[in-house]
Amino acid sequence: MRTIQLGNSGVDVSIYCLGAMYFGSRNDRATSYRMLDRYVDAGGSFIDAANIYAWWVEGFRGGDSETLLGEWLRARGHRSRMFIASKVGFPYDDVTLGLSATQIETECDKSLRRLGVDTIDLFYAHVDDRQTPLEETLAAFDRLVRAGKVRFIGASNFMAWRLARAHALSEQYDWPDYVCLQQRHTYLRPKLGASFDPQLSLTGELVDYCRANQVTILAYSSLLSGAYTRLDRLVPEQYLGPDANARLAVLREVAAAHGVTPNQVILAWLVQQQPPIIPVMAASTDAQMAENLAALNLQLTSAEIERLNAAGA
Repeated sequence: MRTIQLGNSGVDVSIYCLGAMYFGSRNDRATSYRMLDRYVDAGGSFIDAANIYAWWVEGFRGGDSETLLGEWLRARGHRSRMFIASKVGFPYDDVTLGLSATQIETECDKSLRRLGVDTIDLFYAHVDDRQTPLEETLAAFDRLVRAGKVRFIGASNFMAWRLARAHALSEQYDWPDYVCLQQRHTYLRPKLGASFDPQLSLTGELVDYCRANQVTILAYSSLLSGAYTRLDRLVPEQYLGPDANARLAVLREVAAAHGVTPNQVILAWLVQQQPPIIPVMAASTDAQMAENLAALNLQLTSAEIERLNAAGA
């Protein structure tokens, strides 16, 4: 698995990031370990968790993904070769939504304990908090970096102007800057005015900002939980319409030409952007993992990428 530099961090990460959302909750220990092992065997080293994963699954309260990941790291002795990301900001259990200094520092300590590590490689602001001054949020992240508890920081579910404001403050006060943006993004385009609240989709303005400022983009929900390939999964209503129909037709034609699935074309399309977009891919079965990893070998032509990009009503 090839690697790319994460923003201006000077650190290379895997072109696929493995999403660990349901590890330790919906996916039991044996399944979670097997998916993690298969990802590592394929050369992957970039794993994405969050403090809230997965509180919404019945019987769980959050922190489950981090706990499972920490157990796996110890069992396999893999800490030194893994780049571990986690997040803070969304509510779970008795924690409210926010990016106050107290919440950031308290939740970081909890994540460190659950992961069983001294340092989180990448710590995200999981959602923008417009009620807390950016100065307070960034100063808290700065203290964590200076204390050695966090290496780099990222943003998720942010708007472009808020990233720009944060960047200006980081430059002004010599605070750490967001090296990446993780945003909802797939091949289909949301309809005008569509909302995924509290999630935010990637926009053209965000793409322009990130490319101009060397901020790496990561895409979550890029395969729409199987909606591109499974009859039992519907494409979310926010995407439906003539534009989606036109893009789906081209997607399926390109997939058929290569003898692959639409999911594999989407993964290849993301990582073959210039600069690449890192998909946060997930799997809960061997077949899903095999399908995702096989896309690493799919090379789209420049004409196919242009056709995929241009498709739409």
